[in-house]
Amino acid sequence: MITQVAYLSLHTCPVQPPGAGDAGGMNVYINELAQTIARRGIAVVVFTRCNGAHPMVLDVRPGYRVVHVTAGPAAPVPMHDMPGLVGEFAEETLAWIDASGLSFDLIHSHYWLSGWSGVILKERLGIPLANSFHTLGRIKDLNRRPDEPGAGCMRTMAEEEVIARSDCVIASTPFEFDDLLEHYHASPERLCTSIPGIDHGLFRPDDRAAARIRTGIDPSLGDDPVVLFVGRIQVLKGIDVAITAFAGIPEEATARPPHLVIVGGPSGPGGEMELARLHELAAALGVAARVHFLPPQPHDQLACFYQAADVLIMPSRTESFGLVAAEAQACGLPVVAAAVGGLRFVVDDGRSGYLVEGHDPAAYTDAVTRVLSDHGLAMKLSRGGIDFAERFSWSKTADNLVELYHGITGK
Repeated sequence: MITQVAYLSLHTCPVQPPGAGDAGGMNVYINELAQTIARRGIAVVVFTRCNGAHPMVLDVRPGYRVVHVTAGPAAPVPMHDMPGLVGEFAEETLAWIDASGLSFDLIHSHYWLSGWSGVILKERLGIPLANSFHTLGRIKDLNRRPDEPGAGCMRTMAEEEVIARSDCVIASTPFEFDDLLEHYHASPERLCTSIPGIDHGLFRPDDRAAARIRTGIDPSLGDDPVVLFVGRIQVLKGIDVAITAFAGIPEEATARPPHLVIVGGPSGPGGEMELARLHELAAALGVAARVHFLPPQPHDQLACFYQAADVLIMPSRTESFGLVAAEAQACGLPVVAAAVGGLRFVVDDGRSGYLVEGHDPAAYTDAVTRVLSDHGLAMKLSRGGIDFAERFSWSKTADNLVELYHGITGK
């Protein structure tokens, strides 16, 4: 019987609000999954690097604890410096485990950095290792904007090593499963798919006018159409495409002028530069007054933004899953997204929104305009999204992973 699981999340704490820095969908995934697994009677301890923002030990709920391990300075560290902390993180995690007297049945690591540490812990503790990558370096390289730096050999070599030495590698969608086979030659016998979930108690339809009041969106917007983007401000999210597409919406398409609301903060070494570039782009296109940049919001507040908007735009260059799209659909918000990665699984093209091939802004303009200009179509896509999002459940995710845990431990 499995009683205790160690989760590794070296570079980002699961209780950190997503939308800025290194915090994104993976934070939500780990936090929601840990809570769901803990409710099944399996204790979860998440080990993450101490950055000075949280207590060293945080009991989130009964059976779910976050331990902040000292590795490097107790302050934010740029992602490009994180590989140098992998060994220290593993050693300090081992020291904490030894001192606590706890015994874990397995390790579940998240992202390639944690997977690298997970390999060390697996060998030292003699317990199985499962790994979820959440994003893959080679896939990002295949889809990045030309001016965006590549993932680098260190990352891709580490990913190969983690894949080779994990007892199981967990893909978020069948598309990620195929990527692991095609681009990493992973052994299919040690691959599985476990689809992330969403909290349907939180992400559900609600009155649009009331939601706009709760968000605090500029009251002057009134009933003006709102195109929404939610995510970290970084090149791979394609916000440049979103702004250019928004600027192309014909004046006659909507009775009132539309607005683009961007919720999120700079992420990664080029985040601040990208934010400045996006402001310049909006000004150059003559839409700066109708493009609103809002800071990252607590995860439980994002539902209000989905409920307040008319359409979500998500022109990502790569997404392993696309949690924002799934949450938006559960709130009844039609989605216009790139036909890449997990978004091809998360968005039901023509039923819950539209998938757009490539990153030509004109194609996104066309899809967004269709939604904004046709109320009947928007309502059809809204109903379709609510129905389609029912497939995403943290309870189902936990069921799949507990079964996996049993399989690799034999318990």
